[in-house]
Amino acid sequence: MVDIHFIVNPIAGSGQNSFSEQFLQDYFESDTYNITIKSSGYKGHAIDLTKESIHQKAHIIVACGGDGTINEVASTLVDTNIPLGIIPVGSGNGLASHLNIPKNTIKALHIIKNNKYTKIDVGCVNQRYFFSNTGFGFTANVIENYEALQKRTIWSYVKASLKSFFEFYKKEEIIISIDNVTDVVNPFLIFISNSNEMGYNMSLTPKASLQDGLLDVVIVPKIGKIKMLFFGFCMLIKKPDLLKDVKYFQTKEISLLRKRGAFFESQIDGELSKLGEQSLSIFLKEKSLSVFANDK
Repeated sequence: MVDIHFIVNPIAGSGQNSFSEQFLQDYFESDTYNITIKSSGYKGHAIDLTKESIHQKAHIIVACGGDGTINEVASTLVDTNIPLGIIPVGSGNGLASHLNIPKNTIKALHIIKNNKYTKIDVGCVNQRYFFSNTGFGFTANVIENYEALQKRTIWSYVKASLKSFFEFYKKEEIIISIDNVTDVVNPFLIFISNSNEMGYNMSLTPKASLQDGLLDVVIVPKIGKIKMLFFGFCMLIKKPDLLKDVKYFQTKEISLLRKRGAFFESQIDGELSKLGEQSLSIFLKEKSLSVFANDK
């Protein structure tokens, strides 16, 4: 028998995520699969539920939610032999999009049942994991405004971006070290990606891969409002390098050191995170997570 556990965020996306055993049994036959369903009730709860499922010797653990839920479940499965299934019912769904997992729940369930999974790289920010991307500066400020709106929709993301556009002013200096080359910047944004998708079909790193052992890095220096608008347009058409100020490169590791302030304000897989460390080491653990994916 295959023990398959579903970790469900009931309020992700539309907030109507009901994964009953009766519904799932139509796709996972009772003579082959034992189904366990667990609902997360607060931020961080999916981590505890996943640890419990590991202890219960689950063979497959499925995250049913948005990028935050997926990050919590996936982070707990790094360096284990338990493959991650994804049912994307959130708003952005960046990692699922890169893995070609459809939003249609039934089609996503069939990907898991087909039992085809692959190993992907995992990004690290000191001891924290990310699977799609992490960012500092403007991108973190947008997520802060986005979370304040509570509703996770594309329109909320647009409103958050506009609010950041009119308010944002980056005043911390950050020392960036890449391949033993050090630079001091006052950035508009620093974006570090493991995947080619941010969510909502937008991308700053359209050439990024989950399996190449490299981080794709975008650094944009402090720019004026007109260039900010142009950069937003470039991001929508997935050609951020059209803005000549943009620095784009690939690396295995990047280090950040803040010169002032109490914390780094960042976003990690679309969730606001205030990091109290003075310095950050951002790198990859290559092919350290097994995840079900759809053949393209």
